[in-house]
Amino acid sequence: MKRRNNKLISVKVGKTIPLILFMLLFSLEVFGDYEIVWSTIDGGGGVSSGGEYIVTGTIGQADAAYSAGGQYEVLGGFWPGGPLCTVEFGHYARFADYWLSSGCDADNEWCGGADLDQMGDVDGLDLGLFVEEWLYWCPYDWPLK
Repeated sequence: MKRRNNKLISVKVGKTIPLILFMLLFSLEVFGDYEIVWSTIDGGGGVSSGGEYIVTGTIGQADAAYSAGGQYEVLGGFWPGGPLCTVEFGHYARFADYWLSSGCDADNEWCGGADLDQMGDVDGLDLGLFVEEWLYWCPYDWPLK
């Protein structure tokens, strides 16, 4: 009778050890690094505005980008900027056409938009403002369209 009991115990332990090892390996996966897969279906569409602020969106649009101005920012789901563009070489060419111009005012649209600080001339300060926007989404009121 004793032998039979020992054999029974060894069979149970023999099956239990692989089961414990399997559960231990599985539990290590559970405690691994977490990952959140991000995906959205952005809804809405149309234009929302209030005062000087305007936000446009499109149903089913992929997350558009990050847009910021002053103390406000919008993350994804809205079209960035106004004219849907990225500040790039075409804008730089228009800016360069007015480089070191003076006499900029509202009548000449601030030298075609190149006088970004609207101080009456196109100089290094305007270039600094231009460079801050380089390869980012055009601000809503981007003058170099």
